[in-house]
Amino acid sequence: MGVKYKHEDYKKSADYIKDKLPQIPETAVILGSGLGEYADNLKNSVIIKYENIPNFPKSTVANHKGELIYGEITDNKPVLIMNGRFHYYEGYEFEDTAYPIGVFNILGIKKLIITNATGGINLTFHPGDLVCVHDHIKLTSESPVRGANNPEFGARFFDMQSVYSKDLIKKAKDCALNLGFALKDGVYAYMSGPQYETPAEIRMLRIMGADLVGMSTVAEVIQAAQCGIEVLCISCVSNYAAGIKSEPLSHEEVVGVGKEVSVKFKKLVDNILMKI
Repeated sequence: MGVKYKHEDYKKSADYIKDKLPQIPETAVILGSGLGEYADNLKNSVIIKYENIPNFPKSTVANHKGELIYGEITDNKPVLIMNGRFHYYEGYEFEDTAYPIGVFNILGIKKLIITNATGGINLTFHPGDLVCVHDHIKLTSESPVRGANNPEFGARFFDMQSVYSKDLIKKAKDCALNLGFALKDGVYAYMSGPQYETPAEIRMLRIMGADLVGMSTVAEVIQAAQCGIEVLCISCVSNYAAGIKSEPLSHEEVVGVGKEVSVKFKKLVDNILMKI
């Protein structure tokens, strides 16, 4: 079986991006739902619309701007930001949703901070909590590396035990404590969406050991693992998962909670970027 993208496709995207930027940062950040305001605080920004990058997918979710942004934080530390990501529920395949990670690999990105908005399954989690993901559960047979292997990215079979970097998690927790709060730990469960989960599905996930549930992230993490890119994943608990509270779930709540924690989130990410 062939694959949708050849190595030349990723390289064409990377070459286009490289020509637009003053330098290539070591770290990239993917912003989740409701967390897009982080990109507004960067200095010396260079904005590239996804639609202008050859072979890049297009972001179709309303609050995902679809922009790749180069910018600098304190002390002129550079970072590359994805303001908007791609989801299986939009009609994309896993290979599409993970496409930017292959491009990052060619650009020379070494570290990836992935953020997302999640439903809290763990009964000690509450909306507004920030959680370090240390493992995930993927309840689908889909994989972004299914099909003919791209040896430029890594081995056909690769380990998934250390993709969530223990070193980056420790640094993130130290940064949070310095800011006066603690990051929680959790296991992220992937569900394809776009419908929210049923109460029975949430009970199943809790029995399986999941603390959080969401509709993104896992494809990017798998591709990063193959490419040898270190991953730090920070989830914002945006709502209680189905069946925990009586209120109906809504995307508006997800976005609203993200905006409420945006100041704390910005300080945390800035501090992490300075430390790594």
